[in-house]
Amino acid sequence: MSAGVDLDSVCADFGTFRAVDRVTVHIRAGEFFSFLGPSGCGKTTILRMISGFISPTEGAITIGGQDMRGIRPNQRPTALIFQNLALFPLMPVWENIAFGLEVRGIDKKRRRDKAEELLRLVDLPGAADKAVSQLSGGQKQRVAIARALAVEPKVMLLDEPLSALDLKLRQHMRAELRAIQKRTNVTFIYITHDQGEALAMSDRVGVMSHGRLQQVAVPQDIYNNPVNGFVASFVGENNIFSGRIGHMSGSAAEFETSAGTFKATVGPNAKTASTSKLYVRPEHARLVGKPTNGENAIPVEISDVAFEGNFISIQARDQGGRVLVAEARNDGSSAVPALGEKLHLVFDPERAVILADETPPVAGARA
Repeated sequence: MSAGVDLDSVCADFGTFRAVDRVTVHIRAGEFFSFLGPSGCGKTTILRMISGFISPTEGAITIGGQDMRGIRPNQRPTALIFQNLALFPLMPVWENIAFGLEVRGIDKKRRRDKAEELLRLVDLPGAADKAVSQLSGGQKQRVAIARALAVEPKVMLLDEPLSALDLKLRQHMRAELRAIQKRTNVTFIYITHDQGEALAMSDRVGVMSHGRLQQVAVPQDIYNNPVNGFVASFVGENNIFSGRIGHMSGSAAEFETSAGTFKATVGPNAKTASTSKLYVRPEHARLVGKPTNGENAIPVEISDVAFEGNFISIQARDQGGRVLVAEARNDGSSAVPALGEKLHLVFDPERAVILADETPPVAGARA
């Protein structure tokens, strides 16, 4: 069983500070939905409002169509997995998993059977009688998930549960979490500042900044079609040029910068925005000796070459001293330039997008 979650113009104020500002989103039943954003953007506050530990200052939250106003955390169809997991070190694994069932008065045999069933679900058969201290970091994560599933929640709330793990284990647990979510079909709402986690695991992602929801979309659209400069710069890397829009024709425009005038594509709201910038991702930039006539091109000098495994990151300085980055696949298809080599960084108009800046709320303002 799973349930959808609706936030309708939800706000959260702490004194004069607005932590969450008019957030409206529908999270579908059985969906893996991630709130992605930097520290302090309001994403954890949203999770705590859904779980019932914080009440919205304004707006409404419904779970499975039921308004959550006045409903205590332990009465909601949710389970929360904390960043520190909060496992009980003096209890064996199965008792950790079955703790919520014991609180509900379930007899010991049924608790043990349920714990064994959930251990199989999270691929930890045979771990029931182990001590928590005998488990690896990834195994502890699975026990925490099993404990949360024991009370049969309709919505699972996860507050950066992988942040304490090393990179390799985090990558492994991403796949594990995704697989568990699909097996159980429970609605997962995941909080993270790690774009890789959000893009790899989620059905949809909501990107947040300054308490506001900037964009909600599938991972591919978040990365390939950002709606403003904040989303473009937070999710992935970019070469960013300040300037102004010149001649326009439909969705195509010229963008005038100190490095030159470039042909580009106009993104959402850029035409009417007071300020906008040009964004070019490193994987869409190329380094050539001689550009084609009329091509977007910037004369540069190679300043650094970094081997990143599956790709090579190449830094170059333009004539104004600006550092630009191009990426090349590590497949031997192109020569790696030498330090100090003079080339041109080129990019296609279709791969260069003009985006409006994010407009942050006024400090201390309340709706």
